Amino acid sequence: MLNDATCFEHIYIALGYTDLRSGIDRLVAIIKNDFDLDPYDKGSIFLFCGRRTDRIKAIVFEEDGIVLLYKRLSDGKYQWPRTASEVQEITPQQYRWLMDGLSIEQKKVIKKTKPDSVI
Repeated sequence: MLNDATCFEHIYIALGYTDLRSGIDRLVAIIKNDFDLDPYDKGSIFLFCGRRTDRIKAIVFEEDGIVLLYKRLSDGKYQWPRTASEVQEITPQQYRWLMDGLSIEQKKVIKKTKPDSVI
């Protein structure tokens, strides 16, 4: 389920470290109080990562309640941004990079051009 985020309108990641011993109530409180976002937004997924970067937790609201997802990699680690303790909305492409073990900020990207600037 966490490998495909095409069903979500908004993908948020909690930058920095999160205590993954936290359950649904604590993670929902972080979303509400620290990030000032609505954890009950049906089209959003919220991702958290602890000090070990081989596991993540996700919070998703469905019509009948909140789902807590937990994923632990068998081999490898996530390239989780550790720059600040805030939230960042990422694109579906950045989400795929993250799930593939890549950084969400790629250093070398082919830039898109406009048709009139191509020689």
